[in-house]
Amino acid sequence: MKTRIFVSLLTASLIFFSCGNNDGETDEASRSAEQEQGLTEFELEHGVGPVTERVDIDDTIDAEMATKGLNIYEMKCEMCHNMEGRMVGPALGDVLERRSPEFVMNFILNPSGMVQEHPEGQRLLQEYMTAMPYQNVKEDEARAIVEFLRDYNQNQ
Repeated sequence: MKTRIFVSLLTASLIFFSCGNNDGETDEASRSAEQEQGLTEFELEHGVGPVTERVDIDDTIDAEMATKGLNIYEMKCEMCHNMEGRMVGPALGDVLERRSPEFVMNFILNPSGMVQEHPEGQRLLQEYMTAMPYQNVKEDEARAIVEFLRDYNQNQ
């Protein structure tokens, strides 16, 4: 009899604490994706990689940098990415409307880390079924690609 009462009280306690007054549970349930993914707020918004703070970008397009970015895009990106329309990878013409420059740079500079650690990188891998290869692009070259994308976007 005592065992039956003990089991009943234990069961009631478990139900109360797991479904009861949601004060502590609401806090846990509202944990940000940052904590669940192990990513900082910056990494969730701007990607995982060497770019760890906002990049200083002027309103004015740097034409020389944009041309350098176009050349790099044509040499290392164009085989998998169109500016408009899907290819092996997503279209890049409007990527800066969807993602921050830092996100784009981190994806270029750390594609395997983005696919392994970032929820958007994982989603893109599932959608396109191909991981973006590392193209040995340096940070200043990734910034030039962003400038090319900004220029392209502005002229559309």
